[in-house]
Amino acid sequence: RGSFDGDPLPPLRPPPRLSLGPRRSLPPATPLRMASTEAPVKEEEAPIVLPTNEDSEQLLKIRHSTAHVMAMAVQRLFPKAQVTIGPWIDNGFYYDFDMQGEGFEDKDLKAIKKEMIKIVNKGFELRREVVPREEAKKRIEELGEKYKLELLDSIPEGEDISIYHIGDEWWDLCAGPHVETTKDINPKALELQRISGAYWRGDEKNAMLQRIYGTVWENPEQLKGYKKMMEEAKKRDHRKIGKEMDLFSIQESAGGGLVFWHPKGGRMRNIIETFWKDIHVERGYDLVYSPHIADVELWKTSGHYDFYMESMFDTMDVEGTNYQIKPMNCPFHVLMYKDELRSYRDLPLRWAELGTVYRYERSGTLSGLFRVRGFTQDDAHVFCLPDQVADEIESILDLTEDILSKFGFTDYEVNLSTRPEKSIGSDEIWEKAEGALVTAMKRKGWEYKVDEGGGAFYGPKIDIKIKDAVGRVWQCSTVQCDFNLPERFDLEYVGKDQARERPIMIHRAIFGSVERFFGILVENYAGDFPLWFAPEQLRLLAVNDDVLPYCDEIVARMKKEGIRATVDSQAASLGKKIRNAELQKVPLTAVVGVKEVEEKSLAIRQRKVGDLGSFAVDDVVSKVHAAV
Repeated sequence: RGSFDGDPLPPLRPPPRLSLGPRRSLPPATPLRMASTEAPVKEEEAPIVLPTNEDSEQLLKIRHSTAHVMAMAVQRLFPKAQVTIGPWIDNGFYYDFDMQGEGFEDKDLKAIKKEMIKIVNKGFELRREVVPREEAKKRIEELGEKYKLELLDSIPEGEDISIYHIGDEWWDLCAGPHVETTKDINPKALELQRISGAYWRGDEKNAMLQRIYGTVWENPEQLKGYKKMMEEAKKRDHRKIGKEMDLFSIQESAGGGLVFWHPKGGRMRNIIETFWKDIHVERGYDLVYSPHIADVELWKTSGHYDFYMESMFDTMDVEGTNYQIKPMNCPFHVLMYKDELRSYRDLPLRWAELGTVYRYERSGTLSGLFRVRGFTQDDAHVFCLPDQVADEIESILDLTEDILSKFGFTDYEVNLSTRPEKSIGSDEIWEKAEGALVTAMKRKGWEYKVDEGGGAFYGPKIDIKIKDAVGRVWQCSTVQCDFNLPERFDLEYVGKDQARERPIMIHRAIFGSVERFFGILVENYAGDFPLWFAPEQLRLLAVNDDVLPYCDEIVARMKKEGIRATVDSQAASLGKKIRNAELQKVPLTAVVGVKEVEEKSLAIRQRKVGDLGSFAVDDVVSKVHAAV
């Protein structure tokens, strides 16, 4: 390969499983060969394409049943243990236990797995039984399982009370689904992973339980592929790479979940935000800015105070008025719309904001850039007429595709979430909104899955998940129709017949949050960013102090040309400087000695390729510009 474009190793992603139709993305960086002596970069083997719970109902059943088998094994080995809940999750399952003061140790996982294999090999039938509520209560009380009683009480009146048995020895309250017998679980495709703590029902006021996580697949080959993916993911951990490359930090002395962007990370964030702003203005959006706090009454009017209070920080008293640090940007945009009476001729209005919001997260849930307490949403809201919704949604999807593809994401999973049982708005407006979302996706030729009843109470939505270089799927982009806020704030426009009408509001985020998206980018590229996005594009390696003035001159020239260049002036060997640049994943380095000073040239070296040869400074500038 050896092109002068600073790309990382060839992507590890599996073949696309979803065609999104004609591409309208921005062009990629232009490959430019600088010398005939470039060494090819060795391609890596693509990982196995792993099935998901959505793809394979059998895999989902296997995971759910394995959770039950694990609970049965635990209660065989630890008779005092009480079971709580044990669902399937994306890559496996877990079960929460009240150990009555005993507690698990890591060494117990081996014994539990051994007991699970015994149960699996017995080929026990998994049998569903529907029982009257009182009968279920009687059986649970006989076992002394207080958590099951609480779960039973939470089942709405009129719904079936179902119990799943494993043979005649063990049972649990469960809605299913499950495999037919334990023989349907392959013990060679099973692994118990780790122990952690979890509060009952996620409430820190409740009892602390012990959770065992496990993974299980349809066959050993899938388990092997999953382990390989996890090993690769561990190497790519954004927290580790972020520290090594000096991109960002979480300063615990300042408080958990608060991100400090270091100079290199700050450069990259600026690139993201500048690109985001420019493309939005190009596509007809206006940029807006809003405060970080507001009177708490605003959040009560919007409904956030009632629905999201647990995720909001405490209010602060300001001259007798309670102010709330903002958890969301939407109500601010609504107030701006309401500031004057709009005409149908004014619509659509497209307003975009990189707005920093703050949400309370328990310290135990915080995780690098993926779960923080302060983050910047790439928010936008479109206020439009009902007959403009389909066109606006299609434009949003075009923009989403162009932005995500610019950062290297071209494989997506798309879901349409429809009206839930509890919702606001008429049947007609829901049908129109859902129809508009479907129309927009059909126009683009997108395939999608339908999550019946999975929409928000205030409107249907499209969720877009991106697939990274190791095959992991990340929820990022969301497009939502909202009938709630226009109603709550009494938003209006004057229609053609001079009657007052209610606009449709569309919420839209493409990154989700800048922090989380940046963490995904770090892991997707493993810190080996393409040349256009690298925080440091070119590093000059001075052979001795005599050439430093020339290096400083070149760095100044590069910065003037918009190229991110630095000079390594430390007293170290050339070999060490080259190694340091490799560790810092700098795409291009230039060895500068007496010869380069005399010839006004740079000896360019490309990461993972090696020496490319000597070039005039003007040539380096033009080639870097062409490549990005």
